[in-house]
Amino acid sequence: MRTTALIAGVLALAGCAPAEPAGEGTEGLGGTLTVLAAASLTESFEAIGDDFTALHPDVDIAFSFAGSSSLAAQVTSGAPADVFASASTDTMATVTDAGADATEPVVFARNRLQIAVPPGNPGDVTGLADLADESLAIALCAPEVPCGAAALRVLDADGTTAAPDTLEQDVRAVLSKVRLGEVDAALVYRTDVDAAGDAVEGIDVPDADQAVNDYPITVLRGAPNPQAAQAFVDYVLSADGQAVLADAGFDAP
Repeated sequence: MRTTALIAGVLALAGCAPAEPAGEGTEGLGGTLTVLAAASLTESFEAIGDDFTALHPDVDIAFSFAGSSSLAAQVTSGAPADVFASASTDTMATVTDAGADATEPVVFARNRLQIAVPPGNPGDVTGLADLADESLAIALCAPEVPCGAAALRVLDADGTTAAPDTLEQDVRAVLSKVRLGEVDAALVYRTDVDAAGDAVEGIDVPDADQAVNDYPITVLRGAPNPQAAQAFVDYVLSADGQAVLADAGFDAP
């Protein structure tokens, strides 16, 4: 499997039925499969991709991981790809509302926010109220991307007006600021905190339940490799795919 920076195309059909067991009805799969996925899915989708290509060795998966809003804009611009997995239903709706999707996408996972701080928590951050402290360096996702929209909902529920020093276009860019010690705190998905290991520490957000993000996936209309695309979506929805997502800290849909 290889990971490349590719852009998306016009949206198509995603099956709403439960996935069939991996390997059934998918004989003869091959070729390149282009998957556009939210940045927060990087590790879990790469693992799922490895498992999928172990079953279908003639399929070469080309992943593009980025902010969901950026990927959605690429989808609506008409560049070719096979699968789109977004970090929010609102972002997926920008594609479906543009008339690019044939049926409702399928929600395959859920995610929620945590505060991420550098090891040792040098800013002595304890909760959301600290994100309003102008003496601290704070990173958030830009409001137009799913992690930024979720951050605003959590902050509003808490009655906190954050004072961010930087607004990033995807959650991994925010996390990188924490990993590099460039900020004292950030709001990211808890799966990103888990993926970072010892490079960051996570602080639970009491109002995180106010901003749980549903992750939808669909096959794109005009997908160059529609059979492999549907097989990949089915695998994500299968027990094996769901187990990978659960291990990464995602909630079941």
